[in-house]
Amino acid sequence: MARQWPGMPIQGDSPPPRPAARPLPRVARWLLLAFAGLCLVLAVIGVILPGMPATVFLLMAAWAAARSSPRLHAWLLGHRLFGPMLRDWENGHCVSRRAKWSAAATMAVGAVVLVWTAHRPWIAAVGIGCMAVVLTWLWRRPEPQG
Repeated sequence: MARQWPGMPIQGDSPPPRPAARPLPRVARWLLLAFAGLCLVLAVIGVILPGMPATVFLLMAAWAAARSSPRLHAWLLGHRLFGPMLRDWENGHCVSRRAKWSAAATMAVGAVVLVWTAHRPWIAAVGIGCMAVVLTWLWRRPEPQG
């Protein structure tokens, strides 16, 4: 039998409620909203422009919107293109297999471009190494159930 520590929820119990977060000052909310908007614009550019990441900027936009604008956050979660990915991430940091393969293919194209265009081999090696680390992390994320 596992040891039960004081304050530790018993298996099957729901976790204790989180304390209500203090509202952010108005300036902080506006700065986060501006950051969310900037990240959203960069994510849209990343969807159109090969080699520019969209997912990272989209996740940052959702994070900032969740803290600054419930309306923008709800819009992002309900978006036809972005919503499913964001809901998967918010529900257990899951990434779909399709998104993993898409990222791998995009990074492979980026690696080929790097090899062809890098002025020094070590520049290409660093870029490809960074992509390999990100892909390793990405493929270790759980996939959504159902």
